[in-house]
Amino acid sequence: MKNLFSNIKGDAFGGITAGIVALPLALAFGVSSGLGPSAGLYGAIFLAFFAALFGGTNTQISGPTAPMTAVSMVVIAGIIAANDGDVSKALPAILTVFLLAGIIQVALGFLGFGKYIKYIPYPVVSGFMTAIGVIILVTQILPAIGYYPKEDIAFVEKFKPQAEELLLENILKEEAGEGILVLEDFKETVLRAETITPDDILKESKTHAANEASGVLGAFKVMPQAVKNISWLEFILALSTILIIYGFKRITTAIPSTLVALLVVSGVAVGFGLDYRPIEEIPSGLPIPNLEIITGFSLAAISPYIFTALTLALLGAIDSLLTSVVADNMTKTKHKPNKELIGQGIGNSIGALFGGLPGAGATIRTVVNINSGGKTKLSGMIAGVMLLLILLALGPVASQIPAAVLAGILITVGIGVMDYKGLKAIPSLPRDMKIGPLKVSSEVLIMMVVLVLSSIWNLVYAVGIGLVIASLMFMKKMGDLTAERSDVKPLKEEIAWDDEGDFPEKLKEEVFIKHVKGPLFFGSTSEFQQLAKQIPSTAKTVVIRLGRMQYMDQSGLYAMEDVLIDLSKQNIKVLFVGVLQQPRYLMERIEIIPNLIPTEHIFTNFMDCLHWIRANVKDTV
Repeated sequence: MKNLFSNIKGDAFGGITAGIVALPLALAFGVSSGLGPSAGLYGAIFLAFFAALFGGTNTQISGPTAPMTAVSMVVIAGIIAANDGDVSKALPAILTVFLLAGIIQVALGFLGFGKYIKYIPYPVVSGFMTAIGVIILVTQILPAIGYYPKEDIAFVEKFKPQAEELLLENILKEEAGEGILVLEDFKETVLRAETITPDDILKESKTHAANEASGVLGAFKVMPQAVKNISWLEFILALSTILIIYGFKRITTAIPSTLVALLVVSGVAVGFGLDYRPIEEIPSGLPIPNLEIITGFSLAAISPYIFTALTLALLGAIDSLLTSVVADNMTKTKHKPNKELIGQGIGNSIGALFGGLPGAGATIRTVVNINSGGKTKLSGMIAGVMLLLILLALGPVASQIPAAVLAGILITVGIGVMDYKGLKAIPSLPRDMKIGPLKVSSEVLIMMVVLVLSSIWNLVYAVGIGLVIASLMFMKKMGDLTAERSDVKPLKEEIAWDDEGDFPEKLKEEVFIKHVKGPLFFGSTSEFQQLAKQIPSTAKTVVIRLGRMQYMDQSGLYAMEDVLIDLSKQNIKVLFVGVLQQPRYLMERIEIIPNLIPTEHIFTNFMDCLHWIRANVKDTV
């Protein structure tokens, strides 16, 4: 507690500044997600406070981030579509998924998974981050020019037949469930169909229109229609916001340019009484917990999204721990990764209960906090309280912010979040694999697969596919390297190791030496299994040198057993030299040692083995 209040002045200034920087982004991410600005603000308030209180990075400022919002959009859009476009009806299921993601993060922290996050390949992260930028940039073009597909009557009318078909299908399903659907008599069906109003058809048509225009592909589909219906006022507001954000940075970075753009453009729009489109109203008063998450819990409603909740949890973990590394470098401290995951999970869980978006450690806000004097957890907690005070005092005022301004802010976020470092490296990365006649870089291939699939298909599945491809390519490379270094050759052809120089020349036909120079795992077993077939007929003893085989997996274990059984059938003795702890333990567990290799045939070093060979192997050639 003493340490918490050791830097009150610096923490207060850092927290207040970070809170102010977080405000426009929280509102923008909330609007972008589909749940409205209040969801972004609530997420920022609770996550900033509780992630700081329970987390393992003293200077971290947490809140909704671009990657977390992009994945949240997928969840939100899917569940809303499954609930006939009714946000209020879908909200409990959406927040339950967010709560589950937070609980998974807490579990990951307790299980000690924090240290494993670093093993996610860079090309997967790079492709994902660039895809996030593309998604945000493209999807925000429509609101930036004042086009909303659900409000374009001409566009919505196209989906009227689909809406009528779906409504009729729902009636038939209801009747089938009630056991009153009779093919010979459709009177009940007709009666129920007559209760469908034009408003019901219009509402369903709007839901179809919104789904058609969602995502990157959807935005491109409706772009010609959007350009024809452009609102020049909304476009000017968005463009002005973008220009101020980039232009003000050239003047000074002491004041956040995003906040300046928000205040200036919104002030002009309100002050001159312009006929712009405002954001959704932000509820006044304290946030209220959504108890329907608990009372209306349905496993069936969220089961299709459990993998997505896991992805949210992992993404939030990666995002937060990367920011923690940045904070460590700036403050010369060391964060606690597992404790940080627990803090993030608690923050996201509590935020979900109050209707907030999930988030993670935010790099820009954390850097602002550190540069403004923040040093302890108090700074993050103050940032959360600052946002709560803004909500209570300025909620009605914030509701007057033009939607186009937040779209402009998000366009700059989309441009900024792309991984330009990874994109610039594409021409220089080695082309280490062939696809047909083309030579390509495996790193670039992974990056582009994740980028394209994330942008046009599904963020969650794209990351999974990217990880699988990266893992397979890594295994192949390791297998190739191990096989290359551990090639099977007679002693006369292979370069002898230093301690093999005194090997008797007359016994080189009777003794075959095998060097294993790396792990024996599923990627390298095929080469090793050829050993028994490659031994010359004159050899009656095989020395397998294992001093450089640090690791053996189950595939390698059974490959070793198969080879030893083949050699035993040929009446060939096998000697082990330098068996290390992990491989020996495995071989003892399935009794390769001592059943196939007696302990007297296992030697600590090659000199001891050589003494045994001189005493027991005769020159027969």
